[in-house]
Amino acid sequence: MRNHVRISVCLAAYNGSAYIEEQLRSILPELGDTDEVIVVDDCSSDGTETVVKDVGDPRIRLLRNEQNLGQVKTFERALREATGDFLFLSDQDDVWLPGRVDRMLKALQEDMVVVSNCRHFGAAPGRFHQIRLRAADSSRHAANVLGIVVGYRLHWGCAMAMRADFLNQALPFPGYLRESHDQWLAMAGNLAGSIRYLEEDTVLHRLHGDNLTPDKVRGLPAILKARIAFLTNLMILLGRTRLRRS
Repeated sequence: MRNHVRISVCLAAYNGSAYIEEQLRSILPELGDTDEVIVVDDCSSDGTETVVKDVGDPRIRLLRNEQNLGQVKTFERALREATGDFLFLSDQDDVWLPGRVDRMLKALQEDMVVVSNCRHFGAAPGRFHQIRLRAADSSRHAANVLGIVVGYRLHWGCAMAMRADFLNQALPFPGYLRESHDQWLAMAGNLAGSIRYLEEDTVLHRLHGDNLTPDKVRGLPAILKARIAFLTNLMILLGRTRLRRS
């Protein structure tokens, strides 16, 4: 019989050989002996798989997509593969701060989703990196949803954790979603009325030339496309919320 898994860390990897070992070695001391790290490799071509295997920890489950699916679908697969009670999202190129798991688990005793702040390093932070969450906003669900749609309430997926049963509402991600799965999850948590914001930093978020989050304001067409996508997300999640309550 398999030992009970309390924590599953869900990590999407793609050509992350330069940083992923440091990230894994910051995660593993935070976990118990029966916890797991699910690394889903999205068809890397740079030896990421070898680096992960060489860490040599039995708590790591390494999976590989048969074809490149992109970040959102790769995270979705990692979440679906998770067997733990509490699920932590992880990027491949960050560093967890000591005590992260304990602080976030405490919040998850009362709420379905928890999001902390990040400390950015590696390059000069851009405009988006200056946005920080406030604990006082945790219960202001309508304002938080509006902030996601408008763009002034930013949630970092690398600083996010959730209860496993939250996936009943959060998954599947819409087929059109190619980015901002973290904003989708944050919107779902707010619509469920069960999200907690931690003001402290629990992760070092590495900035480099290949980050998916832009370091400056996008052009108008991209901004409009994102706002339309967030409004569509809202409609879908409202529909799911109604179904769950009916």
